[in-house]
Amino acid sequence: METSEYTSLTKKKPLKPKSKTRPLPKAKEAYIEAEENFEHALNVFEIKYQKKFQIKSTKHWRFDFLLIEHKILVEISGGPWSGGRKGKLANKAWSLDRYDVAADLGYTVVRIESAPRYKIQEDGLLQIEANFSSQWLKNLKRCVLN
Repeated sequence: METSEYTSLTKKKPLKPKSKTRPLPKAKEAYIEAEENFEHALNVFEIKYQKKFQIKSTKHWRFDFLLIEHKILVEISGGPWSGGRKGKLANKAWSLDRYDVAADLGYTVVRIESAPRYKIQEDGLLQIEANFSSQWLKNLKRCVLN
C-alpha cells in the first residue's frame, strides 16, 4: 500500500521512522581548552603519555591521559562522556567505581577541574584546577629528576 493511499483511507499521517543512532555528545569549551593546555604542557615538559587510555578491555572506562612513567591517570572534568549531573544513580556509581579499580591496579588518579566553580572533595582523589595543571606537571617532573 502506498503512503498516499494509506493516508487517504485512514486519515492518519504515516509513521516517521526514528533514527536508531543518537548523535555523539559534544565536549564543552572549558573541557577542550583544558585538554589542549594539558597536552601542550605534557609536550613541553617531555612527559610520555597516552591519550584516551582504556583501563580494562571489557569496560568502557576511559581516562583522558595516562602518564606512563608515573602510572598516573588524569581525568579532566566536564568531558563529553561524563554525562554531567543528570542520569541515574547507578551510572554515577559506575563512574566512581572505575577510580577504585584503577587504584587496585596500582594507578594514581588525578582529576583536573575545568569548570571555574567546583567543589573540592577532601576525602576523594587529588583535584587540581585547570589553571594550575602545568605547575603540577612541572613539580612532578622536578620530583622525578631529584
